[in-house]
Amino acid sequence: MTIVQRILNFLLAILILLSGLLLIVFQDYCLPIVTATLGFSLLIYGIKQTIYYFRMARHMVGGRYLLYMGIIVIDFGIFTLSMTNVPTIYLWIYLIFVYAFSGIIDILRSLEAKRNDASWKMNFCHGVMNILIAVMCIVYLNSADMLVMIYGFGLVASACVRIVKTFRRTAIIYIQ
Repeated sequence: MTIVQRILNFLLAILILLSGLLLIVFQDYCLPIVTATLGFSLLIYGIKQTIYYFRMARHMVGGRYLLYMGIIVIDFGIFTLSMTNVPTIYLWIYLIFVYAFSGIIDILRSLEAKRNDASWKMNFCHGVMNILIAVMCIVYLNSADMLVMIYGFGLVASACVRIVKTFRRTAIIYIQ
């Protein structure tokens, strides 16, 4: 990671941390904010992946996978933004699937990194944390206030992991 990327990643982590703390503190009317935040973050990530495909990944082996993933994530983002007036049970189910899927992917990546003798503990802990958040979503399935609290906690935890990864040394030597 270059210095500019580290600074931008740190600033994004601080922004995520502050938004998570605001959701935890002011949780009374934050359910539409949670829906909009989740939808816009998925939409932005999908657009970013699609742009990356057209700029660089179309020339890479397996680059088409990034295009498909970007389009699917854009669809999920639009779907999430359209869920503003639905019962909270659908948001709970959606959060359960998002956190469980993310946790499983992080754990599988960490196990692959462990087989390759690379750094794996941070990804494993982040994956276990995401799965625990999904379990907490299942336990508190009937409470809208807990939905906001759990989502805010997930944002805070992800921001902390992002900050730690920002200050971690990279294994690649950069030539400038």
